[in-house]
Amino acid sequence: MFVVFRKKSVIICLVLVCAVILSCVMLSYAAGAEVASVPKIGKTVVVDAGHGGIDGGVVGGSSGVKESEINLAIAKSLKHFLERNGYDVVMTRENSDGLYGLTSKNKKLRDMEARRDIIKEAKPDLVISVHQNYYPLSSVRGAQVFYSADSEISKQIADSMQGTLNTALGNERVAKTGDYYIVNCTDFPSVIVECGFLSNPEEEKLLVTAAYQEKVAYSVFSAVHSIFGTESEHEHS
Repeated sequence: MFVVFRKKSVIICLVLVCAVILSCVMLSYAAGAEVASVPKIGKTVVVDAGHGGIDGGVVGGSSGVKESEINLAIAKSLKHFLERNGYDVVMTRENSDGLYGLTSKNKKLRDMEARRDIIKEAKPDLVISVHQNYYPLSSVRGAQVFYSADSEISKQIADSMQGTLNTALGNERVAKTGDYYIVNCTDFPSVIVECGFLSNPEEEKLLVTAAYQEKVAYSVFSAVHSIFGTESEHEHS
């Protein structure tokens, strides 16, 4: 009886293992098929998660969370929305590491140069750099978009993005020019999205949640798609 019971147990275990493996294979196939079935619209976006590695950026006053962590979470969510709608996406980083070698003397400079090189190689239609803001006055809040003063295309995109963020997040801000390396290091249209202020207690509580990070990412995507999605439709009509 013991031998028979043991054999039955082994058989049951093998059946369960096979079922789990088969389920995983089917899910992977379905996910791959879903991505593959999305028609490409012929637009490439570089998504830059600001900071990383030894440079954590600003730090939340209450949570102690690093800006770099929130940047990466929002950047990954933005990548998801873009790819699901036919965009080719290039990420400057997809983990917590900085973009510099261990032997680099000036790690911050090397990190920024590496981001520039990724952008140049990708030849994108748009660069979006994700950041969080900080200000000594804790009452200051709201997402804001910055762009290069030398790029009219970047201004148009920034204005559209700012409007979408204002509506979705309850902001009352305007897009501004900014003398930042990431928007000036190449000639490709580029914007910096400061998603909120980690120095504002209420906004910090929102920014550390996955739901709000996804909301910000979707708002940015919506602005991008309102411009490039329409262009693509006209090109294929």
